Amino acid sequence: MQAYRGLDIGTAKPDPALRARLPHELLDILNPDEQYTAGDFVRRANAECSSIIARGDLPVVAGGTGFYVRSFVCGLAGAPPADPRIRGLVARDLADRGRDALREELALADPASAARIHPNDEYRLTRAMEIIRSTGRPLADFAPSTSARPGYDFLVVGIERDRRELAERIDARVAAMFRAGLVDEVASLRAAGFGAGCPGMEAIGYSEFLGAAPGESLDGIAARIATDTKRYAKRQMTFMRALPGIVWIPPNAVELARLIRAFQSR
Repeated sequence: MQAYRGLDIGTAKPDPALRARLPHELLDILNPDEQYTAGDFVRRANAECSSIIARGDLPVVAGGTGFYVRSFVCGLAGAPPADPRIRGLVARDLADRGRDALREELALADPASAARIHPNDEYRLTRAMEIIRSTGRPLADFAPSTSARPGYDFLVVGIERDRRELAERIDARVAAMFRAGLVDEVASLRAAGFGAGCPGMEAIGYSEFLGAAPGESLDGIAARIATDTKRYAKRQMTFMRALPGIVWIPPNAVELARLIRAFQSR
């Protein structure tokens, strides 16, 4: 979600001072109403990594988004390409019948995907429906590889924290986001015409504002952001554990530096 312009506070986007000291790529490349897929990310990341390696530097792919990281490390899943005709039919059904009706249809044909896809994630819902209607097969039949793809020498590092500490840090981060002006940031995005249905606005930290009940307090919204973030963190750890060759370390810069030195000297 850091790829989207204007989603700064809610995505903990690196501030200008850090980005001036340490170059970051693939930030602020899309408007919140533009779609961004794992395929888009992998293609862009490949190009950036090639450029960084050509300069003699070491690219670091950081996340965040476990599905996108896994797609980069293992390669994209072999799902069939989108069929414009079926995509149009699914989009029409979404508009005419609503999201819940599509979810019910998906649950009958592919219950595992229906359980995994977030209720607000219209992109993954409609993509799953496109695949079901195109092939009659569930998404699991197009599972990605579990091995690292050729062309790179990967050092895959996961940072592991005590669950209680992680929960406390999430609560602290949400409070800091509100102090930093998250409410005004969301208001500015909505004033610019970005609202429900925009892919960027489905991000945690933004969707809770759009889905707030009339009269819901900011404290209530903050509590829901914290809860959604904790659930997301749990899912991301599951994605990360599936990465091939991952090395788990505590949040310790010395240990990370040791790993990188050993990796570079191989």
